[in-house]
Amino acid sequence: MKLETLIAECTAYDFKSMLEEKKPKSWLKSVSAFSNGLGGSLFFGVNNDRSIKGLDDVQHVCEAISSKIRDYMDPLPEVEMIPQVIDGQNILQLKVNAGHYTPYYYVGDGQRVAFVRNGDESIPATAEQMVRLVLKGSNKTYDSLQTEYKAEDNSFTILANTFKTRTNQEWDKKYLLSFGLVNNAGNLTNAGALFADDCSLSQSRLYCTRWNGIEKSDAINDSEFKGNILLLLREAMGFVKANTRKGWEKLPDGRKNKPEYAERAVLEALVNHFIHRDYTVMGGEVHLDIYDDRLAITSPGGMYNGQKVQDLPIEEISSDRRNPILADVMAQLDYMEKRGSGLKRICNETKALDGYRDELKPVFKSTASQFMTIIYSMEYDVTKQSPSSHQDRTKLGLSWEQVGTKLRLSWEEVEKLFIALQEPKSMVELKELYRWANTTKFKAKYVSPLIEEQFVGMTLPDKPTSPKQKYFLTDYGKALLANITLNPNTSDSVEKVNHMIEILSEEEKRLALELLNEDSKK
Repeated sequence: MKLETLIAECTAYDFKSMLEEKKPKSWLKSVSAFSNGLGGSLFFGVNNDRSIKGLDDVQHVCEAISSKIRDYMDPLPEVEMIPQVIDGQNILQLKVNAGHYTPYYYVGDGQRVAFVRNGDESIPATAEQMVRLVLKGSNKTYDSLQTEYKAEDNSFTILANTFKTRTNQEWDKKYLLSFGLVNNAGNLTNAGALFADDCSLSQSRLYCTRWNGIEKSDAINDSEFKGNILLLLREAMGFVKANTRKGWEKLPDGRKNKPEYAERAVLEALVNHFIHRDYTVMGGEVHLDIYDDRLAITSPGGMYNGQKVQDLPIEEISSDRRNPILADVMAQLDYMEKRGSGLKRICNETKALDGYRDELKPVFKSTASQFMTIIYSMEYDVTKQSPSSHQDRTKLGLSWEQVGTKLRLSWEEVEKLFIALQEPKSMVELKELYRWANTTKFKAKYVSPLIEEQFVGMTLPDKPTSPKQKYFLTDYGKALLANITLNPNTSDSVEKVNHMIEILSEEEKRLALELLNEDSKK
């Protein structure tokens, strides 16, 4: 047997060169953490560098482990001791199963501590983690817990209206009990409090931000909402619609809408985060961040089963639910399915959009403390800062006369710049092309107006003053260049092309000829 083979079968593992009988906490904290999590194994007789040291008396080690677990662990975890032989050396694998009666405590040295895994370490559980462990051990969920609020003191108008709109059925108050929003004593559960019109749970909050660019820098728009979970969902969708582009493509018989995001994909993602988030995190909230190239939704709490979503194929992700009552109500409202197919639907709805490419596939990430969904824009291109509808209108015949007057620049003044920027160039190179010395004046006259009109882009848009900054012609600019140089209705088009080629360097001539050859074949 090889150590690598044993490790591959473990959800988590630790190595111990020997059994420290006088310091049981040094290894029992791992037993506690494995029991409180997904399970794991301790390998005794193996150094941290994975070299095999071996054990002299495996039987004694087994007896000592059993004794220490009985003396220092409460409740008793489910363990299995498996002797192994690796490279002729005896080692012991202490296999710890995921526990059903969490939390599992280490009790000793005047302490009673439950441990959890954090990466490769076993650390004491926080207060919030303890709440989750207690709920898990008592076979309860946060949304099922009773609150002090009485059903008779609360209204559910938003829920009733949503139910009627989405199901075409009349709302009945008895649904509050059958859905698990109220218990037999007439108290709201936490799920009921989240659906109440005047939701008083402080952690039911949503922060929305539209950022300028592709990183968090200056906010263009931001809003904060709190209260009823259906209200948060409605406000989130409204914020997305108000802060994303609605592109279109002109067709001979009309126009075709080209949304930046699939509405159903965004709705599915938001529902997923509101339903499966960890509401025991009192200072937590759902964050909706919209950038030029993507939108990201983040919520407190990782995968309910402790796994990392990015390590699993979508088809193999289980439908374990942290808040089953919330999930069931949302399923009744036709906002989600019970089969755990939400992530796959997000991908499929996005894939159905025009402009989809494999690199634009939605991304899901999780840690022990948060879950994130990233959906990419169909209207963003890293080589330009304009929606595709701009390109479509350009290809339909935009001429320099339509924009030159606004910029107070003639085509003769900028044609050399357009050709040169077929490849990224620095400000120094552009100034030399025009024999200008003053950078500020040159940029203000030529470069900045072209950037503003989206003919020219920057390789480092978030760092406009970077010394490594270079400039390039966007697809919008390339289409305009092609229109002007190859417009058959322009009588002197050949002379214009010849003139431009004459003033270029050899490398620029090559690029220009390639561009002309490509367009002439279309």
